[in-house]
Amino acid sequence: MASKRNYYEILGVSRNASQEEIKQTFRKLAFQYHPDHNHNDGTGEKFKEINEAYEVLSNSEKRAQYDRFGTSAPFGQNFEGFGDFAGSWGEIFDTFFGGTTRAKRRPPQRGADLRSTLNLSFREAAFGCEREIKIIRVENCSLCYGSGCKPGTSPSRCPYCNGSGQVQQMRQSLFGRFVSTTICRHCNGTGSVISTPCPQCHGTGRENMKRKIIIKVPAGIEDGACIHLKSEGDTGLHRGISGDLYVNISVQEDALFKREGNNITYELPLNFAQVALGDEVEIPTLDGKVSLRIPAGAQTGTVFRLKGKGIAGSSYAPQGDLLVMVRVVTPEKLTPEQQHLLEELGRSLWKEAISGKKADKHFFSRIKDVFSGTG
Repeated sequence: MASKRNYYEILGVSRNASQEEIKQTFRKLAFQYHPDHNHNDGTGEKFKEINEAYEVLSNSEKRAQYDRFGTSAPFGQNFEGFGDFAGSWGEIFDTFFGGTTRAKRRPPQRGADLRSTLNLSFREAAFGCEREIKIIRVENCSLCYGSGCKPGTSPSRCPYCNGSGQVQQMRQSLFGRFVSTTICRHCNGTGSVISTPCPQCHGTGRENMKRKIIIKVPAGIEDGACIHLKSEGDTGLHRGISGDLYVNISVQEDALFKREGNNITYELPLNFAQVALGDEVEIPTLDGKVSLRIPAGAQTGTVFRLKGKGIAGSSYAPQGDLLVMVRVVTPEKLTPEQQHLLEELGRSLWKEAISGKKADKHFFSRIKDVFSGTG
């Protein structure tokens, strides 16, 4: 040992290298030259040399003594207890052996969430309702109740792990024997094996089941909303909780109404005589028909608001209204009488415009009767 190489040269770092740089370099070299990983001649000696250098340079006190006295420093040249290297070994142990120093049985696993779509009519969404949907979800087997065993039988202790769910692997290195503990691959960490599987689930303990779920739809729900039902998804594994069910709402369009928040709109078609003279008409609402008085002279686009005739309110929004929008309809075809009356009306309106006199009300009444079918 009289002609030992410089510890800095062994690790390939400068004398000014930081502790982190020394640590990172050691990890790479230790992995490269570990005897269990590298079987080339001289690997063992090289690995021992790397660890000797790291054991000194990773300790600030020993490093200071080495920088001053070299290998004759009083810190010694053996590896009793491996000094600070013991902690580093634990950090790179997984890298060498691909395992951990301790294994645990599989933890509870939450079941998968499920999604479904519920189609509603406009009125079902407005007033709320109860609907039934059908889903397929994973549950514990109804024959073996999730055990995976044929009824009347029981799982047996795993012979490979003796029921612990864990197995130990031992490896020999220059520093002695090292043991890693992993999950038993024969029982998947359960500690037991099924010798007589359930004929219904084939030993899985789980099966797909068709279920009917009652959905309570709140009044005023909107298109695109989602109803969240807890624990109605797939059953969990290893005593884990069940997943949830998310029901997406799709609201069909209505032939008469359109929704704007909690308000609904209705387009009211009227002929020329109705808007010119005024009229009283019946209009539909969500809960029946009501009468609406149209004043004379109403124009296309005029809006009448019926309070409280819209979508049901909530703690976040008030009850909606029904907005009735007037649309004057121009007839595409006229009877000879209708055409004659409109021609007379045209002449009358022209005379009114140039004379300043109002048109004869009786004449307007005749037009209304003809267009309404009573004349």
